[in-house]
Amino acid sequence: MVVKVGTALLTGDDGRLDTRRISHISGQLAALHQRGIRVTLVSSGAVGAGIGLTGQPGRPRSMPMLQATAAVGQPSLMALYGRALARHGLHAGQVLVSRHDFEERVRYVNIRNTLDALHRLKAIPIINENDTIAVEELDRFADNDTISALVANLLRADLLVILTVVDGLLDAQGNLVDLVMHVDEQAQGLVRKDKSKLGSGGMRSKLGAASLVTEAGQGVVIANGRKPNVLLRLLDGERVGTIFAPAARKRSARQCWLAGAVRPIGRIVLDDGAVQAVLQRGKSLLARGITQVTGPFHRGSIVRVVAPDGRTIAHGISNYSYEELNRIKGLKSSEFAAVLGRPSRDEVIHRDNLVLTVGNGD
Repeated sequence: MVVKVGTALLTGDDGRLDTRRISHISGQLAALHQRGIRVTLVSSGAVGAGIGLTGQPGRPRSMPMLQATAAVGQPSLMALYGRALARHGLHAGQVLVSRHDFEERVRYVNIRNTLDALHRLKAIPIINENDTIAVEELDRFADNDTISALVANLLRADLLVILTVVDGLLDAQGNLVDLVMHVDEQAQGLVRKDKSKLGSGGMRSKLGAASLVTEAGQGVVIANGRKPNVLLRLLDGERVGTIFAPAARKRSARQCWLAGAVRPIGRIVLDDGAVQAVLQRGKSLLARGITQVTGPFHRGSIVRVVAPDGRTIAHGISNYSYEELNRIKGLKSSEFAAVLGRPSRDEVIHRDNLVLTVGNGD
């Protein structure tokens, strides 16, 4: 089980960390551990803690000041978790991650190995983004909601619970939506534009995280972390929060990595026939159905596969570079050798290296 807590939940109106809230959440994590559940926490709050400690009026806007504020706040955040968990005989295991840790396959797998080892040491892994080493916006995640989804998929967790300060997804009348079968346009249309003063996310980012996890075949709940023992009540079968139903088929850990952890660096546009072959018949992607290629990228790069209307339908590992694909797009496989001057693979992307990003199939 992966639990994510946001800045708004962990801090009071003055921007300082709420020690009682952290203690209460830690107690629930310990109770889950006692039930034999391997629970991993993704916790925001470093920037919020730093704002309170340094007396700043709000979230810094410049990257250096944001990084410095997180550096001040992170030790305080972990110290509070450490003391709270120690009362239950558990350790707090800090794991700071960056975007590149998820995009590089070896580092991605090593995250799982480290989390498994922490659980064996009777520690609750506590994950946060390493804000202080991200030198550009492109190096950073938009929020910890995304990280929690990637961690849930990495661990093949049975459930991701995103704790926030609202009861869940609300309809237009402000009533709780009990169950969402698909994170579709209807669900997205319920998102309100407001977000917390100190946080970086909002309900839209939470729905994005829910989509990543449910498409991989795992469940998600968004619930109010201010409710007493909300995690325990949830697992006891009480109807709290909004439940997002998992897809019928589970993806493998490698498919999850292809679908969500790595940002594609190129784009391949297909004609309608190729879209049907990929989506409906589960075929490999052939050059014959490619109409446009956007790059640059090299052989072995992960690229975005796009329908004629601009919808992304899949991610996959390309057997050809951007330059090569522009020479062979629209051609039959038997024509590749004459054009490229070498023996070549029939498939641009083999179906084993192709993961759908729409619908419930893989």
